[in-house]
Amino acid sequence: MTVEIELRAARVRYGPLEALHGVHLPVPAAALTVLIGRNGSGRTTALRALAGTVPLSAGRVVWRGTDVSGLHAHERARRGLCFVPDLRAVYDTLTVGENLELAAPDGDFARAVDGYPALRPLLARRAGTLSGGEQRMLAVSRALLMPARVVLLDEPAQGMSPPVAARTYELLRALDAAVVVAEQRLPPGIGDDRRPVLVHELRRGTVAFSGEPAELTHR
Repeated sequence: MTVEIELRAARVRYGPLEALHGVHLPVPAAALTVLIGRNGSGRTTALRALAGTVPLSAGRVVWRGTDVSGLHAHERARRGLCFVPDLRAVYDTLTVGENLELAAPDGDFARAVDGYPALRPLLARRAGTLSGGEQRMLAVSRALLMPARVVLLDEPAQGMSPPVAARTYELLRALDAAVVVAEQRLPPGIGDDRRPVLVHELRRGTVAFSGEPAELTHR
């Protein structure tokens, strides 16, 4: 599979602590990549390193053969990278409709409310008044609306009911982009025939396992 973006020997430090220890992490263009691990494993830091919201202390971020390690997050966004963090992913003081309008290049956010019909009656509500699951639906909608080549999402299904979480992964698998999600554990039913799925398990800032979902469950 063609690699869209990757970390090469990536190291990230937060003060005296190193969160990633020379991680190599390829993201195939046609696959759904799932980073799993406990809190503190480095999965969120790996996403942030790809997005450019934390700098590397060593190593590189390579996007389609070009070293983009020195590009700021907003420059990577202009090139087609969408990052949905786990916190502060929506504009609290704006309405749901206004949040969606900002994410849609042409202002047409029909695809988002078609994907999440529960958002339709909430369009006039301020995003800060929504429940946790509703805010995650709104945040994930950014990925549905933006014409991105790379989509990174940190715990996209957090706070969602199981049916809505399953729907979320259906929507993500249908995106025409390289999709990377970070979760504490492998989402149920993640492997199917519609799109290849690659799993990386991180432990203490290193990659402890790489393979397909079935390989992980049989370990």
